[in-house]
Amino acid sequence: MDVRPSVLFVCVHNAGRSQMAAAFLRRRAGDAIDVRSAGTTPADEIQPTVREAMVEVGIDLRDAVPKALETDAVEAADVVITMGCGDACPVFPGKRYLDWELPDPAGRPIADVRAIRDDIDARVADLVVELTR
Repeated sequence: MDVRPSVLFVCVHNAGRSQMAAAFLRRRAGDAIDVRSAGTTPADEIQPTVREAMVEVGIDLRDAVPKALETDAVEAADVVITMGCGDACPVFPGKRYLDWELPDPAGRPIADVRAIRDDIDARVADLVVELTR
């Protein structure tokens, strides 16, 4: 039985914020936390400026693919972190939900994407400390 905490990051397209958050959590927590991400309306690919901003900090999202949010993923998660998907995210009793209010990096210049990236990394750092105590 897996006793690791499980975190699911959800945004609309799973092409920006949730992908960055999942990548940072994987890097910071290693195998200590099970990490997933999904979108309520997944895009075809990760946003190019998000890929570029993540490469700058040593994370390659070249093989990352936006995934559709499925009920099973929400049911399996201990913590569900939403990022702008509002009422489209399913809510299950007994789950811990956090809503990280972050701007959507889609269509923004790289400087804005960097700021969003750094904000996400700081939030993930705090989450790792909380979940691995």
